[in-house]
This record gives sequence, structure tokens and C-alpha cells, in this order.
Amino acid sequence: MYWNAKAFHRSYLEMEKEFKVFVYEEGEQPIFHNGPCKSIYAMEGNFIYQMETSKFRTRDPEKAHVFFLPISVTSIVHFIYDRNSREHWNPMKQTVTDYINLVSGKYPYWNRSLGADHFILACHDWGPEISKAVPELFKNSIRALCNANTSEGFKPSKDVSFPEILLPGGTMNGLIVGPSPSRRSILAFFAGGLHGPIRPILLEHWENKDDDIQVHRYLPKGVSYYGMLRNSKFCLCPSGYEVASPRMVEALYTGCVPVLLKDHYVPPFSDVLNWKSFSVEVPVERIPDLKKILAGISTRQYIRLQRRGKQVRRHFEVNMNTQRYDVFHMILHSVWLRRLNMRLHGLEYL
Repeated sequence: MYWNAKAFHRSYLEMEKEFKVFVYEEGEQPIFHNGPCKSIYAMEGNFIYQMETSKFRTRDPEKAHVFFLPISVTSIVHFIYDRNSREHWNPMKQTVTDYINLVSGKYPYWNRSLGADHFILACHDWGPEISKAVPELFKNSIRALCNANTSEGFKPSKDVSFPEILLPGGTMNGLIVGPSPSRRSILAFFAGGLHGPIRPILLEHWENKDDDIQVHRYLPKGVSYYGMLRNSKFCLCPSGYEVASPRMVEALYTGCVPVLLKDHYVPPFSDVLNWKSFSVEVPVERIPDLKKILAGISTRQYIRLQRRGKQVRRHFEVNMNTQRYDVFHMILHSVWLRRLNMRLHGLEYL
């Protein structure tokens, strides 16, 4: 499950003991110091809230290892985006530029490192584009992104991939439950809208074609989405317009093995977690062979994947009162690794 379990746990314990984060207090809600906690972008609001009340926060910037910019890209889009404007990017990017100008003018910390010891967190699809507002933010700073797309400038050695998590009620209540592998009657399942380049291929080959591969654009009336997840062995996780999707975490929560159908995607925490040990990656060009690939996985191998998924699930759990090794701590650990230029698996953090 881990590329190097000992190295991970050692660095994690060191982080718990040493890591200090300075959170800028400038900026007013709702765009700063706030964010959604119930949508598919719930991790923005959750992380900002947890960070501002966390034991990792220091009020003394001289003691800080990193500086957190508490900007919600989702709130920027919600409150500033004008769909009728041809120049709709400009005011959103200007908001980020103005904020960094404010903190860099008031404090010496941004200018002394050109932003390299600062980090921003964004779960909205437009996070990568809006982060281009300030060249140093895009090139130097640690960008924690759900939309971890290498074709859009995501750099695994510098940036952090973290999961998009849909919390309909703002908590995990009722989400983490699923039957044993022997009681799952569906080989693979997907339901979702037709957008992006990959889903049309998936639906073309499998929509309403095979009872074992349950692929739907719209679920039949009365059929429960979460019920289907819990009744399936494998859950298909194709990209939409962007690579991020809450389906991977939904699969882990319900004991379904995620099947990643994505290009240019860096899975969350993959410098620590060996995704191949608890998920299946299928190249887009092999979507026509999905049934052959998944049916070819032996019962013993499937049970191993499913059991490991249940074990790593704690790293994707969202807790109101944060717990060790949960998603909040995993995001911080990823930032910690990059700030200290540590290397755990094939990546040298520069």
C-alpha cells in the first residue's frame, strides 16, 4: 500500500512534532478564510477551517516552515465570475494578484523566497488556471490541487495532489459502509454526465450493453447511486472535462475498487501511496477491453485490492475533529515533504 511504509511513518511523526504553518490573517470572507463544505469542492472550506484552528498553526511567522494563503478559488468563481464577460478570467486573477501584493507588501516572507515557501489549496477545476495570476505562485509556490493535471502545469515534485471529496451533508455520516466482496453482484459500475473526452468513449462501448458492466448516463428511476457503488466490485472513475473526480473516494468509502480511466493525472498522495496496490489503472485506449481486464482479475487478487483499499481509506477520511493520518494530515504531510525537499518515492522535491 505504501512505497516505503517506514519512511512514510517516520516523516509523518516528524511532521507532527515539528511542522509549523503561518496563516495570513489578511482578507475577508467569503473569498478568504472561508469556502464550501458540502459540494464536490468541500475540501477547500474544510481545509481552511481546520488549518486556522490547527495545532500546526503558528502566530509567529519567524517559526513557520511554510506560509498558507487562505484563498478559496471556489468562492472566487462563485462571487466574481461573470459568464457574460469575454474577459471573465481577469477579475478572478486580479483578486489573487491583489491579495499576494497585499501580503508581500506587508511582510517580507513572500519576496525573500519568491513564494517558494508558500502554499495555496484549490479544489475547483479552475484552480490551476487562476493560480497563473502571479507567475511566482504558479512556478515556485506549492499548489495543492484536486485537479492535478500534468498537461496543465502540475508538477509532482513541487505541487500536491489531494482528493476531491463529495460530502452531501458536510460529513462522512452514512457514506462509509459496504458489504463483503462475496455479496457484490455487479462487476463494474459508472453513472455520470457526458462531458470531457473520455466519458463518451466509455458510454459508446458500454452504456446499456452488458449487465456486468453497468454504465449509465442517467440512473433508472428509483435506483440508488450509493446502493450501486456498494453492490459493485469495481467502480469506474473516468475524467470529465477535468481529471479530478469524487468517484475514487466514493469507491474507497463503499469498499469498491476504483478503476482509474484518466490521462495526465497524478493520484492523491501518490508519493506515499502505491495506487496500483488498491486500484486498477486502465489506459483510455483499452476501454473496449474493460470487461476482459476486470474479469481477468482473480478472486484472490480482487480481495487483496479491496482489503488494501479499506486499509488506506483512513487517509481519505474527513473528520470534524481531525484524526491522525486522515486527509487533512495527509495534505499537510505532502506539503511538509516538499518544503523539506524530502524524497520518498522516485520524486526529488526541489
